Amino acid sequence: MKKCLAMMVPLAAWIGIGTASAQTNVTLFGIVDTGVSGYRNQAQGPFGASVTTSQTMLTNSAYNSSRLGFRGWEDLGGGLRAGFWLEVGLDSDDGSGVGSNGGLEFNRRSTVSLDGGFGEIRLGRDYTPTYWNDNLFDPFGVNGVGTSLISTASGQTSPGSVRSGWTNGQYSRSSNSIGYFLPKLGGFYGQVMYAFNESTSYDPGGLTPPGVAAIVADPSLASVADNARAGRYIGGRVGYSSGPIDVALAYGESTVGSNFYLGTTSTIDIWSIGGTYDFGVVKLFAEYSNNKMDTSFATNTFNPFGVTRPGFNGVLIGATIPVAGYDLIRVSYSAVRYNNTSTNVLGTTTNFFGFNNQPEADKFAIGYVYNFSKRTAVYATFAYLNNKNGAGLTVGGPAFYTAPIAGFAPVPDKSYGYDLGMRLSF
Repeated sequence: MKKCLAMMVPLAAWIGIGTASAQTNVTLFGIVDTGVSGYRNQAQGPFGASVTTSQTMLTNSAYNSSRLGFRGWEDLGGGLRAGFWLEVGLDSDDGSGVGSNGGLEFNRRSTVSLDGGFGEIRLGRDYTPTYWNDNLFDPFGVNGVGTSLISTASGQTSPGSVRSGWTNGQYSRSSNSIGYFLPKLGGFYGQVMYAFNESTSYDPGGLTPPGVAAIVADPSLASVADNARAGRYIGGRVGYSSGPIDVALAYGESTVGSNFYLGTTSTIDIWSIGGTYDFGVVKLFAEYSNNKMDTSFATNTFNPFGVTRPGFNGVLIGATIPVAGYDLIRVSYSAVRYNNTSTNVLGTTTNFFGFNNQPEADKFAIGYVYNFSKRTAVYATFAYLNNKNGAGLTVGGPAFYTAPIAGFAPVPDKSYGYDLGMRLSF
């Protein structure tokens, strides 16, 4: 880390960070957020016994994500500007967050853009439209133990078969994307995004790895996913913000897997609606999210008894309450319920009509932020999560203990956690 920062000094001098002319403005910015977090995850064992996994550690990004970045604009005249944004995530608790090759990896955002009266066109790695609803309409901003269960279930791979295959690498950001942002239209705003999968296509399709010859030699290879279609994202978000109100609707589709020979393509489809209303003495938050994994077939497949489109519905309500004009109380309640799961963590098979109990979880979080200034704050957050029917979600930390005990497998039950930390921005 020290080596990388040392390399940045001459770079900063060369590009003129902190200086501006009539045409160009370049800024260095960042956040350092470090604290102590504790986790306690309890699994219910046989005959009322329980097994607990716990952990206390120095963490980062429990209030705001630690980062380091450069951004700048050049005035091209006629109301047209060109800009760039390079932002790398930092693990401020141990100083990591740089690339394995010793250079910076701008994994949070890496874009160039063209901005004018027509709006903004943005190219590179950027936040997805669907992620913004989860982030902006959560009092805890999807950071730390207070993070909404909507975000946890959308982006986290959890133990058990409930979310088998539910790995969405494009939940928060998409690489290789083209985005368009509407210009200011009163209180209305919006964006659309398309991200390329950049996979190799073969014609004839039988040459797609592992290839026909390999499958003839070993027929089991036909079930091996080639993922030639995986990696694509398409989505959009529209909203209205004026005075105390901000409300938005978002939709996104991420292609997460494919198999050429089985003719299947798997996508995670997300749509959500959320908003805030600021009364001054309290700011209210709310969101509803619907998530489904859809597997489409190249040919019509009749399977009336198969369980299709597993997913979950999630809700959040919350509030922030200013104290003495500077500090902030944060509180939220979130819940998710899974649908059409073939089995849950308990191994119970859902019947054809879906009458069996489906996994679900709810969570309560409360926190306090004390602001020394606009840039420096200390914070404390506590969260409690309750699982039902083996949902298996946690507030963070270690996984549940689920190894068999005397023939019984402990069931993911409760999860507790806290964050105590300090945030400094520059």
